Amino acid sequence: MPDFVRTIDLFCGAGGLSVGFEQLSGLPFKTVWANDSNGFAADTFNLNFGPVCRAGDIVDLLKDPSVPVPQVDVVMGGPPCQGFSLLNKQRGDDPRSKLWIPFMEVVRRSGARLFLMENVPQLLGSREHQELCARASSMGFTVWSGALVAADYGVPQTRKRAFIVGSMDSDPAEFFPPPVTHCKPGAPTTVQPWRTVADAIADLPPPVGTEIRSIAPPLDLHFGRNPTEKSRARYLAIPEQGMNRLDLQRAAPEITPDCWIRKTSGGTDLFGRLWWDRPAFTVRTEFYKPEKGRYLHPEQHRPITHREAARFQSFPDSFRFTGTKVEIARQIGNAVPPLLAAALARQLYLLHRAAQQE
Repeated sequence: MPDFVRTIDLFCGAGGLSVGFEQLSGLPFKTVWANDSNGFAADTFNLNFGPVCRAGDIVDLLKDPSVPVPQVDVVMGGPPCQGFSLLNKQRGDDPRSKLWIPFMEVVRRSGARLFLMENVPQLLGSREHQELCARASSMGFTVWSGALVAADYGVPQTRKRAFIVGSMDSDPAEFFPPPVTHCKPGAPTTVQPWRTVADAIADLPPPVGTEIRSIAPPLDLHFGRNPTEKSRARYLAIPEQGMNRLDLQRAAPEITPDCWIRKTSGGTDLFGRLWWDRPAFTVRTEFYKPEKGRYLHPEQHRPITHREAARFQSFPDSFRFTGTKVEIARQIGNAVPPLLAAALARQLYLLHRAAQQE
């Protein structure tokens, strides 16, 4: 067995990156230190990986001399993306878009010769992206940046995210992007077709109750909600796969919210039903609210459950979440899909091995 490749997982959330690296890549990665500002997420991380995650603000931790940063091979993580998100594009300079600075400080202190950063695609080409790449270059790193679609790597979800890879020893552009393993059906290629909603959740029975249950997975997180009568009527008014708020307006204008009627452009996924034969759309932190996106079950008259969302993110059923329903939903929606993380891990391992053989 080769020596472990030691990693730090920053802004780690529940641990989507570490699941991919440690559990799904088939390679000897080991997270030895992690951090998240959310205590519930840190508890989930420690439940699955052992007591390596320190909860708290990373800036404060870096100021504390009693908190040493261990020496590692790789630093990875996804600084909070609100500063770049399309949902926040009118807010101007957002201090949360600067959290790459403590990330790179951890890279420096840890002696890591590789780093991997995840964020929303809007990061690419931004001023912060340029500043980050300049900082990495001044530290001796060669950088690759690009956007990847999770469905191309076996995740049953069309989530698109930006990744930045830095290496002190080789040009990461020789190893990235990872070769795709899945593709949109009908594409002229020999790789497998995208995994679909049916692939991910068709085996699950209808959900029971409205609370987390103390039973074995996957049914522990497979619970429903108590919709209002008006919400239930809205679900019934759009029974076919792929329907959305525009179909609701045509079928039942009397129960369509006025704000949706006034909204004449954009937002076609709001109050949308999923399709069985396509991947899910991006799972966000409030996936249990169908007014927030395409989160209605393909045929049952309800939003998707926490278990279904976790499967769309490619979390194994054996992964254990802890916290309230809202906190677990936040952990699921904020995570890097583990199967996408595993594809990234395999390429980083090749980079690491290439440096060792030089």
